[in-house]
Amino acid sequence: MKQFFLLVFVLLGFLISNAQIDTLPAIANPPATKQKKKYSEVDLANRANDHFLLQFSYDGWGSKPDSINTKGFSRGFNAYFMFDFPFKTDPRFSIGIGVGVGTNNIYFDKTTAEVAGTTTTLRFRNIADTNNYKKYKLATTYIEAPIELRFAANPFNTNKSFKVALGTKIGLLMNAHNKAKELRNKNGNVINNYIQKESSKRYFNGNRLMLTARVGYGFIGAFVQYQVNNFIKEGAGPNVHPYSIGITISGL
Repeated sequence: MKQFFLLVFVLLGFLISNAQIDTLPAIANPPATKQKKKYSEVDLANRANDHFLLQFSYDGWGSKPDSINTKGFSRGFNAYFMFDFPFKTDPRFSIGIGVGVGTNNIYFDKTTAEVAGTTTTLRFRNIADTNNYKKYKLATTYIEAPIELRFAANPFNTNKSFKVALGTKIGLLMNAHNKAKELRNKNGNVINNYIQKESSKRYFNGNRLMLTARVGYGFIGAFVQYQVNNFIKEGAGPNVHPYSIGITISGL
């Protein structure tokens, strides 16, 4: 955990220092610097001061084997507190950094994910021919540190501007659990209307690296993210790579 936070602080410190340093060389010819001088004197008093970034998504697993049956609207939610550091040479560009929480839920069809199992690998068991559950999901929660390179067509007022952001997120796994609801027999008859929950992180990588991209206008936009490293530990299960597609609400 100490190495994780050290890496985050090193990356954030590097990006902040580069975003705030004016790297323009001295130029003797004033006409050639007319546009850059305009940006260096830009007044960002009306720039959005909403530092919250909220995301609602549809979640999936890339490279998922056919033996794992998912269904329904698997969904996620992310919430971050962000800081925006405009480039002095051109405030249309900025570095966004922050911290927050990312959650993901994958729903299964008559399949269980035995996260609290005692086997060396995570078992995904097909239970279609026996008792099964009406609803069954695998949920994860991460503490995350997003870093973005942003572009706003109108840096004077980003609330009325086309915006694009590319970046990455480093995440630390805080919780992984499955949740089952309403046990039924193979004919669909209810056996027991109860909720069962098992929690364990043993099969999953303790950190994740996500590539992110978002585009929007004003405070609303769309985003996509993809996990680069494996979701499940090597040798503990299939190599799946979670992804999310959804909407973003933010003034940044």
